Amino acid sequence: MYRTVVTGGEMIGMLAVSKAGHDKGDTYVIIGEENEYVYLADGRSRGVERPKKKNKKHIQVIRKICLDRPEDGYKDLEIKRAIKKYQEEANVKS
Repeated sequence: MYRTVVTGGEMIGMLAVSKAGHDKGDTYVIIGEENEYVYLADGRSRGVERPKKKNKKHIQVIRKICLDRPEDGYKDLEIKRAIKKYQEEANVKS
């Protein structure tokens, strides 16, 4: 379900923290990428059906953890679990 990322490349599946805006400090999973924008979901207020569009400059990508991309797309429950696991391991507040 998870894999460790060593180098750059595609950002889909990686965790990211918002650096700007009213959601500053919130953790998301990148579920889409388009030019200078990414689409983010947290499985709660921003699910895969209604992702948040955010400029790449306004996020900090967490390259330690990357979700494997399922063929049928990401599920909100998987995203919530991945974020919760990261926050518990990194001792980060939600």
